[in-house]
Amino acid sequence: WATESFHNLQELRQSASLANKVFIQRDYSEGTVCKFHTKLPSELDSRIEKTLFEDTVKTLNNYYAEAEKIGGHAYLEGCLACITAYLIFLCMETRYEKVLKKISRYIQEQNEKIYAPRGLLITDPIERGMRVIEISIYEDRSSSGSSTSSSTTSSSGR
Repeated sequence: WATESFHNLQELRQSASLANKVFIQRDYSEGTVCKFHTKLPSELDSRIEKTLFEDTVKTLNNYYAEAEKIGGHAYLEGCLACITAYLIFLCMETRYEKVLKKISRYIQEQNEKIYAPRGLLITDPIERGMRVIEISIYEDRSSSGSSTSSSTTSSSGR
């Protein structure tokens, strides 16, 4: 995968077959704040460097902490929502929604620059109910004729 570069994520999905999925679970050691474990799963050992993976998850954790931070801005949004019977949100995004969009852009960027060239694809945790970070592992269809490792682990909560 190191020499082969994917121009976009669609190309990865078309030229490779899904071999496996890895799930990074939420870390509840500090309460119910949205935070994910940063330990590199053994299935990804040969695919990505530990520091790259940890940096991605730490950045995501920081974004989620930023989204959940309560301050003057969140208080003002709440007051405006009450005053306008929540109609304000028809013409304005909340700070939380803005951070979620930033997270989606970050995941897209990470997939394009780091993960797709290694045959990996991160699914935005918002698509999995914020329960897990799902990483799909793809195998190059042209590199091997046999696809005996096409067993897929499934999430029980799907």
